[in-house]
Amino acid sequence: MADNIEYMSSENHDERSEAALDVSEDAFAVLVEEVLAELPDSMLENIENVAIFVAEEPEDGSELLGLYEGVDLTERDDYGFGDLPDQITLFRLPLLRMCADVEELRHEIHVTIVHEIAHHFGIDDDQLHELGWA
Repeated sequence: MADNIEYMSSENHDERSEAALDVSEDAFAVLVEEVLAELPDSMLENIENVAIFVAEEPEDGSELLGLYEGVDLTERDDYGFGDLPDQITLFRLPLLRMCADVEELRHEIHVTIVHEIAHHFGIDDDQLHELGWA
């Protein structure tokens, strides 16, 4: 598995778990690493305290592709001692279900990561729609 991506197990498997595209957990993590490596430094310089995770599916059973959990930079003063990192979680099976091939998957991983990083910077969904990232 890719070094910087932690894979979270999920108990939420049902009939929707079947994906049209068959990409293993390890191969998916490698794709995520490759997409992260391609992002511009200007985007990555302020996410040093953001952990990236991959989970099979959202716990609520939705088709959510990604989730940012934390305090965005516009609301945060500073990280204090003992503060846990913010996190971005990508949901593998919903992404696989929506993609026809690996190139489309790579594109959707890219869009999802940028979307969640934007939330870390304090950009809301309305602004993301205006920018074409939602």
